[in-house]
Amino acid sequence: MELQKFIQKKYIRLLNSSKVLKFFFYYHKLFNNKGMKDIGFDFSKKKNRLFIVQDIIQKKNYKSYLEIGCFDDELFNHIKCEQKVGVDPVSGGTVRKTSDQFFEANTNKFDCIFIDGLHEYHQVKKDIINSLTYLNDDGIILLHDCLPNNFYAQATPRCQYEWNGDVWKAIVEFRNNKDVDVYTCNADYGIGVIFKRPNNNLLNQTISDYKNLKFEEYYNNHQKLMNIIEYDDLLKLI
Repeated sequence: MELQKFIQKKYIRLLNSSKVLKFFFYYHKLFNNKGMKDIGFDFSKKKNRLFIVQDIIQKKNYKSYLEIGCFDDELFNHIKCEQKVGVDPVSGGTVRKTSDQFFEANTNKFDCIFIDGLHEYHQVKKDIINSLTYLNDDGIILLHDCLPNNFYAQATPRCQYEWNGDVWKAIVEFRNNKDVDVYTCNADYGIGVIFKRPNNNLLNQTISDYKNLKFEEYYNNHQKLMNIIEYDDLLKLI
């Protein structure tokens, strides 16, 4: 177990090293980005995830909270809830496992689940599917980093320190699922919101593999694709 943790930490440092990031930045600039500028999101005056998650827990009187991806425990330590479980393979939380390993052994259900683990589409999709299985009927799933402001903020492989990843693609996919109700809150780099109930605003796209979605589609249609709402409007939905 100690060897596994050591390898994981080394791998994360390698991915985040300045030389590797710089290499992929110029790779994306040369081959992938098509001169698209910043979209113009400004989260500076919006509520942050610490406030939003705790506010929802209090308003709904939730008793159980699960956090996937705890890192430095900034959010996890802030949350006050009767039952708290934090899952991270490297640091923070209460369970030292990957989210896949955790869900494989888990038997508990939760009222509120916050997903902030590996910010890559395929893993985010798995985390959402697993979370829906262990979400109480009146519960809520929240996801961080759903509104990248430019191409580089969501490019994979990662090419800069401030990075959302392509979480947005998973949100678009589940917006096409008639059995879940999906929104994106315009706050804190975009907070995805998923309710286990019929979809009130079905996107109705036909795509064989959402991994292949191009940033250009998001850039031109992010309001529609992400179903973006303000936090005050989200409160009316919960």
